[in-house]
Amino acid sequence: MEHKVISIRPFIGAKDFELSRSFYRDLGFQENVITPDMSVFTTEGMAFYLQDAYVKDWIDNTMIFLEVDDVDRYWQELLALNLTAKYKEVKLTPIRTDYWGKECFLHDPSGILWHFGEFFKS
Repeated sequence: MEHKVISIRPFIGAKDFELSRSFYRDLGFQENVITPDMSVFTTEGMAFYLQDAYVKDWIDNTMIFLEVDDVDRYWQELLALNLTAKYKEVKLTPIRTDYWGKECFLHDPSGILWHFGEFFKS
C-alpha cells in the first residue's frame, strides 16, 4: 500500500477544556477553533485536536511523543514558561538519557503525558 501522507493528528481530551486551551496556547501552539467543543492546535506543520471530552482511563493512558531538534534547549524553554506555577496539575520531569536519545516529560492539566525527545544521530 502506498501512502501519500499529509499529516497525522491525534485527538486528545481535556478535563477542563478552557484551561487546557490556555495551557496549549501558553506552550506555543496556535489554536484554530473548529466548534465550541473542539480546536486544532498547530506548530510547524504538526497538529492535534483538543476535545471538550474527558474519560479518565483514556486520558490517563494518553501519551504523545514530539521529536525536537535540541531537547536541552527545549527543556530550558519549558522551564522559562513557568507552567507548573500557572497550572497546578502540570508536572515537568527533567531530561533523561536512554540508549536511543534523550527526552523530558510534561503532564498537561488533564494528565496527558507529553514526551519531548531527541534521537541520537548515528
